Amino acid sequence: MKRFIPGLIAMLLMVAAACLDTRTTSSVETPASAPAAPGRASQQTESGMVAGAFSSTTALVGGRVLDGYGGPPIDDAVVLIENERIAAVGPRSEVAVPDDARIVSTEGMTVMPGLIDMHVHMMLLGHGDYRRWDDLYADQQVDLIMPIAAEQLLWSGVTSARDLGADPDDILALRRRIDSGSVPGPRLFVSGPFLQVAAYEDYEEPFRWGITSELQARQTVEQLARRGVDTIKLIDQDQMEDAVVAAIVRTAHAEGLPVVAHGHRMEEIRVGLRHGVDNFEHTGLGTAPGYPEDVLEGLRERNSSLYWTPTISPLLTMRYTGEIFPERLDDPRWRQGMPADLANEIRGSLGKITQLPYYALFPSRIPKLRTKFDQLRETGVTLMIGTDSGIPTMFHNDSTWREMALWVEFGVPPMQVIQAATLWPSRFLGAEADIGVLAVGRYADLIAVRGDPLHDMRVLEDIDMVFKGGERVR
Repeated sequence: MKRFIPGLIAMLLMVAAACLDTRTTSSVETPASAPAAPGRASQQTESGMVAGAFSSTTALVGGRVLDGYGGPPIDDAVVLIENERIAAVGPRSEVAVPDDARIVSTEGMTVMPGLIDMHVHMMLLGHGDYRRWDDLYADQQVDLIMPIAAEQLLWSGVTSARDLGADPDDILALRRRIDSGSVPGPRLFVSGPFLQVAAYEDYEEPFRWGITSELQARQTVEQLARRGVDTIKLIDQDQMEDAVVAAIVRTAHAEGLPVVAHGHRMEEIRVGLRHGVDNFEHTGLGTAPGYPEDVLEGLRERNSSLYWTPTISPLLTMRYTGEIFPERLDDPRWRQGMPADLANEIRGSLGKITQLPYYALFPSRIPKLRTKFDQLRETGVTLMIGTDSGIPTMFHNDSTWREMALWVEFGVPPMQVIQAATLWPSRFLGAEADIGVLAVGRYADLIAVRGDPLHDMRVLEDIDMVFKGGERVR
């Protein structure tokens, strides 16, 4: 028996050598290699090529790059990725691609930073009845609901998102799971609960915290800071005592946290301005015909540091779904990752959108939306893309591109819209060293889309590639 062993070893060595001879030092991944399901990146190679699984370098080659800074596009460009960060960006003629790099063709595509949605709700999936949703799924948030929201956002090109209202136990658990890699999703920046005078309904108490004294305000903000939130969410501040609002904002700033506040009502805005709120949310839910001059002047005075997330698309998306194209509810894409019974429950809750309680005010709100949006732009405050994704009919798979397309329709130059979803959010979040632009040293969070969003923002509806931290997830 022993005499056969040397011959067997020799034969195995010859087979191994033959396999090595067929290996090339570079690999090409074509756009056709996109995975069939979210969270499962696959590699398909051209004939004679081997997937670059042995290289830490990926090169996206041949597309047009919009780096997020607002300058001229870079045509026939290369984005070189080393591990999870960007190593080089520039024209193909100026960027040396290592021989062992995995090559991903982006010919015919626009490559740009991953999107940052600055107003999402991971605890919601578009259901039309908040109380019933809570009754059915409050105890399934971490294991079922939030992972679906996270995966849908990432699949749609949102590589970072700010969640503005959730039970802190749930949203912080989700963030840990995403950070560990056990759940695919965007980089999360979170506020935890809404801070307000009191919860509107008893079932909301885990995520709407009543604040009624200065001491409680200080202790609550300090507790949330210790737990690791990234911002403080304040609403109905016009119903709070001035001293309580002042304590919330002052304590948050002392902890290095910005304060985000609702801007539905004029007095909400006045109170927020008086106490140094950093970022207002929403535009069209009030029925006033426009912002009064004292509010506009207050915004102008702080326009070098103040941010506003107008969330203009929910009203129009809900009307579109309820009145213009109800067939949208039968589009299978918003059901992505959902068990059938969950998707059917959401679909059933939206069967009569025009009868939802808040729909009655739409005729008086929608005509004023464009005027208010234009007023905000005129003040010079920095506007950011946010969607309220998760509220009724605002599905996570398509909310962000809808908001961006609507900004273009409202007259914002497309490059500025893209910056409002990339550069400016990263600066507000204090994360520009990591996200928001395609530049050396940043995380390789990027998307590639066939076509030119500077010409037609709706091409973002169907994204070809999504990379997060250098890993292709779509």
